[in-house]
Amino acid sequence: MNILIVDDEKVIREGIKRTLENHFKDHAVFLASNPEEAVMRLRSDRIDVVLTDILMPGMSGLELMKLTADSYSHMKWVVISAHSEFAYAQEAVRLGAKNYLLKPIGKEILIEMIEKLGEEIMREKELTLDVELLKVNRNYLREAVFQRWASGLDIGRIDVTPFMESHPHFHLIMVKMDSEKVVHLEHFIIENVLSELIGRYGKGFVTIHDNKSLLGLITLEEGRTLASLLEELRSHLIKYLRVPFQIMHTEQIEDVNAIPTEVHRMRQASSTQVYEHYASGGDQAIEVAQQYIRTHYHADLSLEKVASIVYLNPVYFSQLFKQKTGLGFKEYVIGLRMEQAKQLLLNRKLKLADVAERIGYQDIRHFSQLFRKKYGETPSEFRQKSDAVQAE
Repeated sequence: MNILIVDDEKVIREGIKRTLENHFKDHAVFLASNPEEAVMRLRSDRIDVVLTDILMPGMSGLELMKLTADSYSHMKWVVISAHSEFAYAQEAVRLGAKNYLLKPIGKEILIEMIEKLGEEIMREKELTLDVELLKVNRNYLREAVFQRWASGLDIGRIDVTPFMESHPHFHLIMVKMDSEKVVHLEHFIIENVLSELIGRYGKGFVTIHDNKSLLGLITLEEGRTLASLLEELRSHLIKYLRVPFQIMHTEQIEDVNAIPTEVHRMRQASSTQVYEHYASGGDQAIEVAQQYIRTHYHADLSLEKVASIVYLNPVYFSQLFKQKTGLGFKEYVIGLRMEQAKQLLLNRKLKLADVAERIGYQDIRHFSQLFRKKYGETPSEFRQKSDAVQAE
């Protein structure tokens, strides 16, 4: 049995691993410090049981459960948390969690739970393994062939017609992300959200087009509309994605041979289409960032660090911050620090070095240069002028 432990606290995840390895020599135990690592492990190994924390950077354990419900329906979930609120436990059970454990976890409880889950998994595997493997292998073959063909690549003598027999008419949907790096978690989110929607609105499948794009094919059920699906898709991606994205689609297609041309057309269209900047989420992200800056103005406030606090791509965060505040990130931080410096300079008991350090500068000369550039006078001149006003 393969067990995955997802927790951003190193002591917790390694402690659970030691307990399991000491009592279950035949089980393989994997670790993930965040949802991104968890997704990579789910894609590389067949995981049977996941023990996940609730509150983690980027995505909660409950959100991870929700997104994997369809693609990894065989997995057993156990939620571990330092929070005893009933709402967390209630949601975990609703999503199918087998148990809800509070930290610190007792060894006896953990061992007993894994034993029971192991027995349950063995019974299920005896009944479903052959059928499941056949289904998975068929899907992999179909999607691999479709991916190459849709991209205009050679598929040899393979005939795509059998793959499309149940799709006499269909739509294509492409989701493309704007990111400088490979974003495994975002890829995973799009694949699972789009797959779930396709299952609810009709029948079809999703393939990975490239490291920034995914391609879905759907034959809509009677009474269902593509517009409604796209609206739901956009809503979910705004909620879960941490990078800008585009959604493109085709009209109804009846000729399978038109697919490569339509995919090429969507790729061309993406170069002129504006990325979704999820305005509502963006507003909230900038508000959180500003609050963080106001609270930590005296600490290290690099653009990359603050962007990571709100889980946004640094380049996108920089653009969004200027759009929402009217100031560049660096300009905003310096302005806030200088305003704080003016207040501190009114306290004669503080030396200039103390003032500089309290607003985040170790170099007094650099602090003085920034202050003079902002206000047209040095900190000392400002202090002298303030003293003169008070004396009057």
